[in-house]
Amino acid sequence: MSFLSPRQLVRRSFYLPWAPIPDGRMVELPGRGSTYVTDTPGPRKDSPTIVLLHALGCTGLLTWYPSVRPLAERYRVVTLDQRWHGRGIKSEEFSLHDCADDAAALLDVLGIDQAILAGYSMGSIIAQRVWRQHPSRVAGLVLCATTDRFRSSPSERVFHAGLEFAMLGTRQVSRSRTAVRSARVFAEALDLDSDLHDWAMREFRSTSPWAVGQAVAALGRHHSRPWLSTIDVPTAVVVTNDDKVVPTKRQLDVARRIPAATVHDIDAGHACCVMEAEKFVPVFVEAVATVYARHRARPPR
Repeated sequence: MSFLSPRQLVRRSFYLPWAPIPDGRMVELPGRGSTYVTDTPGPRKDSPTIVLLHALGCTGLLTWYPSVRPLAERYRVVTLDQRWHGRGIKSEEFSLHDCADDAAALLDVLGIDQAILAGYSMGSIIAQRVWRQHPSRVAGLVLCATTDRFRSSPSERVFHAGLEFAMLGTRQVSRSRTAVRSARVFAEALDLDSDLHDWAMREFRSTSPWAVGQAVAALGRHHSRPWLSTIDVPTAVVVTNDDKVVPTKRQLDVARRIPAATVHDIDAGHACCVMEAEKFVPVFVEAVATVYARHRARPPR
């Protein structure tokens, strides 16, 4: 899970010269709904594809924009807003199962047979589920700041169960005055006149507190430990050593349970995909390259 400060995000990383904001469009997933997608081409028409799945409370671009350009030097790079996040699919309920099906449906719409799936925090759990539900579509996995479950201690079980119950009666918080006022205060505090800052504020405000609460509750129900050992595609685990949200030992435990998974560690915190992008991006790109090289070396299934 990732809760980022807008002021820190803007001042610490929005000026990275290698982090432009890709253009995107709304894409209809038949029978599912519409979501916002960016599709950045690689250097060749047949460049391999990587699909990037974002963190909790963010959007595809807000999590991944520093990584898109470096990846596009070798790959076709796709991002999407997960349902209930940003301009993602609106539905009655939020489930990680549906999020995984959305990713597979997007591959169908874009005409992609197989892709590497990379996810950050919540996105890493959705990536696990994409393999579980659609294994033939996954060429490899890159799991960043990941875990196999959140309800592993009594306090976590109480937290997730309580939040899940509380969310049943708070649907209207998504349009609450508090949420709108907070976003406006953040924007004014930046005191910086820039289209990029305006974009950042719009991205932050596009996911409601209600949606975040429902996603947290769904994450609390996730438990992939029983089947991690059956993952049969090349996998890399990017471990955030200074993580205060997902303990490092849990991330390493996921890597140990997935056959032949490689570990790529970084001395950074949970929000490093953006706030410490200068550390994260090179390690992430290396992890992706490792997965792709192993995929190419494998005999056909």
